[in-house]
Amino acid sequence: MAAAAGRTFLVQLGPSSFPFLVPKSISKPSFGSANTLRLHKLGSTRHATQTVVRAQQRPTWLPGLDPPPYLDGTLAGDYGFDPLGLGEDPASLKWYVQAELVHCRFAMLGVAGILFTDLLRVTGINKLPVWYEAGAANYEFASTRTLLVVQLLLMGFVETKRYMDFVNPGSQADGPFFGIEEAFKGLEPGYPGGPVLNPLGLAKDINNAHDWKLKEIKNGRLAMIAMLGFFVQAAVTHAGPIDNLVEHLSDPWHKTIIQTLSST
Repeated sequence: MAAAAGRTFLVQLGPSSFPFLVPKSISKPSFGSANTLRLHKLGSTRHATQTVVRAQQRPTWLPGLDPPPYLDGTLAGDYGFDPLGLGEDPASLKWYVQAELVHCRFAMLGVAGILFTDLLRVTGINKLPVWYEAGAANYEFASTRTLLVVQLLLMGFVETKRYMDFVNPGSQADGPFFGIEEAFKGLEPGYPGGPVLNPLGLAKDINNAHDWKLKEIKNGRLAMIAMLGFFVQAAVTHAGPIDNLVEHLSDPWHKTIIQTLSST
């Protein structure tokens, strides 16, 4: 985005009998600023009008790259990255923001759960299955079918409420579900609150909570990359992340990703 600095200079260049040609406009774009030079003929003199344009400086995913006009930096974590132009439609952009939030939060929960259970398994504290085999394991407290049905019911209810709140913000704050909606009362779509999901009372003023939103989205994107790493790691090494870390630390110079990929 660029904002014009309202400073204009009128410079008298001299009589109109210059023997050389001067272009009517000279434009030199650059990151952070742009200079424009225009020449006008007024009577027997030429006047040059120079307008200095300075771009609003904000970090982008690739320094020097102008972000798309629809990504104006108001969204948390907006670094102008949209190579496929998915956010050109305002309605789609609004939905993608919510979708990214959900994926970020699931990824953060997944990374924490995988590392915690893997640590318990490797240290021998609990005989848990490795994370990518946990879904096929049998548990004493419930059968696989029971767990699946309970998950579908609970997740279906929560996701339905979330979508309805996205379509009609604030509509799900009050309802007949045992009167517990107040404990999950949202601050705005995608940001639930209440004593259950916001026990510390952080970001009560959600309109001025840009720093908190930015921290969450950064951690969430890092978690999504970590989950992708876990998937690739499991497919290549057939081991959990703690196992891979222990093996790497046993011989850091010879047990790396390069040796692992070359051996496979």
